[in-house]
Amino acid sequence: MRSIPTILKDSKTIAVVGLSNRPERASHAVAAYLQQHGYRILGVNPAYAGQEILGVPVYASLAQAAAALEDGARIDVVDCFRTPDAMLALAREAIDIGARCLWMQLGVVNQEAADLAVAAGLDVVMDRCMKIEHAHRGGAA
Repeated sequence: MRSIPTILKDSKTIAVVGLSNRPERASHAVAAYLQQHGYRILGVNPAYAGQEILGVPVYASLAQAAAALEDGARIDVVDCFRTPDAMLALAREAIDIGARCLWMQLGVVNQEAADLAVAAGLDVVMDRCMKIEHAHRGGAA
């Protein structure tokens, strides 16, 4: 399993699951921060599918977001702003699309989902914020 600094350094494309169009929401603030620091953001939220948030299209599912990438590109991190009970299904989707890391934001812990993702070869981070982890390292991936 790669360390958080390595995940941040090696990742380029991040699917933000639960991305909101409301700037006061954590998913929006984190996505904006990551975008400002050079990461490519893909929004995943069925409530906003077909719209744009932060200038990027929002997809109804991880599968749709992955399918929209150019040939050879893949989602490096699935950054989840969902409840713990939604994580098992999201872990399965992350595995299906060939993501490299399943990242569960602050307060999101689901050991079954983590174990499933690790068994499939994904890195897993639970109960951590990508923005905080990135900023803690001086804002450099």
